[in-house]
Amino acid sequence: MNKKVKEAVVDAIDESIEDTGLPLALRRVAVDTYRENVAYLHRECDLYRAEGFQALSKVEVRANGRRILASLNVVDDIAIVGHDQLGLSEDAFASLGVEEGHPVSVSQAEPPPSIPALHRKIAGERLTRQDFREIVQDIAELRYSKIELTAFVVACDIGELDREEVFYLSDAMSRVGRRLDWHEHPVVDKHCIGGIPGNRTSMLVVPIVAAHGLLCPKTSSRAITSPSGTADTMEVLAKVEVPFDELSELVRTHRGCLAWGGTSELSPADDVLIAVERPLSIDSPGQMIASILSKKVAAGSTHLVLDIPVGRHAKVRSMPEARRLRKMFEFVAGRMGLTLDVVITDGSQPVGRGIGPVLEARDVMQVLTNHPDAPMDLRQKSLRLAGRMLEFDPDIRGGDGFSIARDILDSGRALEKMQAIIQAQGARPFDLDNLELAPHGFDVLAPTDGVVTAIDNLRLARIARLAGAPKAKGAGVDLYAQIGDRVERGQPLYRVYAAFRSESGFAHQCSERNRGYSIGKADEINRLNVEF
Repeated sequence: MNKKVKEAVVDAIDESIEDTGLPLALRRVAVDTYRENVAYLHRECDLYRAEGFQALSKVEVRANGRRILASLNVVDDIAIVGHDQLGLSEDAFASLGVEEGHPVSVSQAEPPPSIPALHRKIAGERLTRQDFREIVQDIAELRYSKIELTAFVVACDIGELDREEVFYLSDAMSRVGRRLDWHEHPVVDKHCIGGIPGNRTSMLVVPIVAAHGLLCPKTSSRAITSPSGTADTMEVLAKVEVPFDELSELVRTHRGCLAWGGTSELSPADDVLIAVERPLSIDSPGQMIASILSKKVAAGSTHLVLDIPVGRHAKVRSMPEARRLRKMFEFVAGRMGLTLDVVITDGSQPVGRGIGPVLEARDVMQVLTNHPDAPMDLRQKSLRLAGRMLEFDPDIRGGDGFSIARDILDSGRALEKMQAIIQAQGARPFDLDNLELAPHGFDVLAPTDGVVTAIDNLRLARIARLAGAPKAKGAGVDLYAQIGDRVERGQPLYRVYAAFRSESGFAHQCSERNRGYSIGKADEINRLNVEF
């Protein structure tokens, strides 16, 4: 029996199952399982006992000719699911797409075809291109349990993929899901590997480059462990959840966008893997490269500027490490047909003054409007990155990009383009002179006289998150001092804005344990020799 005939037979069984007394009634279980389909069966369910299901095993759920795979949880409380019901988590319920109470059938899921390859990777073997394609396909189709996903992530981290394997993984991830073709060249993008609070350069680079005429379809992420992602900050100014068809037309009209990439279906396996990597704090070079480059290639980008910040409290902590990472990025990008320009930047402190959505949006708009209080570090870094992107234009000579970017910003053309993108995506109320900041605030003061010698990015990011960012848009940290600034005892180093008194208390306790600022003598500052 061929595959199509077999599926037709199974669908026919689904349609007639209501008459047999075998189906279960679908119940929506209000649990957010974050990118994992979870099903719930009662321990006393006849089907559970008859089929020999086990907790955490994979099951196939079918209804109306649709099917999903889910991890099974067994419950003893009829308040969650009854004896004749199947519960689905929020993600799973949305994926199946039928009404609550609809009859559904449940069966054991076939083991993922790529499991033998996974076992070889766990054993430390080098995998082939076909192995990675099969593994990624199964991951994207949610055939792997969380335990199997964790095993794959850890095996790749401990085994440290060689550069060919990183290419195989990147290529496989880019080929699963939607793959865009804008039918023009070049299509440019910019990405930072992250780890630096503030650093909202994308929201300045995109309007500058788009105003010049280059196509820059920028889809960005929301924060997972940081106080704000580009999408969280842009959401202060405009809607970021734009349907793909509308987004495509918007990009062609305005030459750029700043939208959330969560609904784009680009490299879906990456989203599944990230859900496992983040709680484990695993961010191995090979998996990071595959994550970034697969998304860019799937989005139709042909040219990419990549920002690698280096600093004591950044993801990359030394220049030798940054250079090794750059070589790996360049090798994989070259194999994937992506033109790459890697920029190694100073990651010793936050970029801009604000940490948190509203405060970061303030910084961006101050730069765009050429406001006298605009943070110069954010302006200069954005101009340098935009300049490198503009030099992808064959009509611009190398070295001329910075001055062209500066002219676009100073003339107001970048602001005009940003306003057009904001209106096209759906503008939100925003008053630069009357910010809607969280109501509970306190200052963190310098404990002694001296010079700011170091700033702990991770500590400040944690304080901002404890204060409520990014969920509370007006929460975060507003910086008053940078490395090299002289401060006096009792002088405010930064101000924390919190959404609730309890969150203000958590942030205050964290700042009292460690302010995140080191104060000493000027000659104690560790200067970075970055390669911009």
